[in-house]
Amino acid sequence: MTTDSARRRFNEMVLPYLDDAYGLARWLTSNRSDAEDVVQDACIRALASLETAVVERPRAWVLTIVRNTAFSWLAKNRPRAVVLTSDLQQQYAATALMDSAPDPEEALIAAADEAALESAIQALPHLFREVIVMRDINGLSYREIASAIDAPVGTVMSRLARARAQLIQQLGSRA
Repeated sequence: MTTDSARRRFNEMVLPYLDDAYGLARWLTSNRSDAEDVVQDACIRALASLETAVVERPRAWVLTIVRNTAFSWLAKNRPRAVVLTSDLQQQYAATALMDSAPDPEEALIAAADEAALESAIQALPHLFREVIVMRDINGLSYREIASAIDAPVGTVMSRLARARAQLIQQLGSRA
């Protein structure tokens, strides 16, 4: 049973990061419905642990719970599945601030670029994909990512560098 204190902490520490939680779950499960299930399970886990948890960085803490919940969910529901994703909507919504509507040619080029980037991210190994999503899409710091994936900051930096190099290689080879 949860107390009012845990509910208040949940509202302060979890609710502000639900969009990020859903985005990460969506990338890890590659399915909207599954991502919703993962986030719901993660919220239940977060609420249950709030009475005793000492949380210094709420966003990283929430994403750690989502990440671990997603891995558990995938192991249970898709033990042999390759984890892919197909939604860059959140990233492009944030970066698509244009003064005027694009002409049809610009729209076609943008759609092709989006599809190529999406495909390149999908092709990344899971360990690289998760740090790219956390850093370049969710905007977490290296320290927050390290905390979320329980790895040293140097490992995060190395994975990001490798992931970005693979993206550049994949996207550069299509040009």
